[in-house]
Amino acid sequence: MVTTDQPIRIGVMGTHSTGKTMLLKRTEMELRAHGIPVTRTGRIGRRAATIGLPKMQNHTAASTEWVITQGIADELAAAAQLDPAPVQVVLADRAALDALAYFHAAQEWRSEHPNRLERERLCLLAFTQAPKYDLLLATVLDTAVPVAPKHDYDARYRVLVDQYTHRILAEDADAHQRVTSDPLSQARAVERALETCLKGSAV
Repeated sequence: MVTTDQPIRIGVMGTHSTGKTMLLKRTEMELRAHGIPVTRTGRIGRRAATIGLPKMQNHTAASTEWVITQGIADELAAAAQLDPAPVQVVLADRAALDALAYFHAAQEWRSEHPNRLERERLCLLAFTQAPKYDLLLATVLDTAVPVAPKHDYDARYRVLVDQYTHRILAEDADAHQRVTSDPLSQARAVERALETCLKGSAV
């Protein structure tokens, strides 16, 4: 039996409350139904807040670096825990480029201009991870979809994150798919994720 050297990695990114986690849960269920070993990372934002790092529009270079590097560590740990199989899958809730979009949005929201070298360093750190993803799913903000009252989000910042997410992907990422709030779009995203994994199993 031939096994892949590295697991297939599928990452999701997009502004908050646009269905990222639910999309990965659906993808995970579909993959398991096909007998494909899969694991999922997540809760990075909550963990960052737990240790006192700023979040949302208060993101700093330091908190962004922590999110990126912690995400990298989580994905490596998840891959190590998978059972050997012809194809293995790691689903990353918040791919590395996601943190970059949140950082750029926070800077614009606060009308700040980061140090050029610091900005370039964060971009380099995030973009070194981009080729590791076999597929990136990018949710699209639909302002018509209501947000739960418990989430006290700043509307302008939420829009900025969405704009930077798709700007970054349009300029630099190859294999990505936009996912709207439309059920058909979400179903197609899950189908593409499954196709990507099944294709990997045939290699």
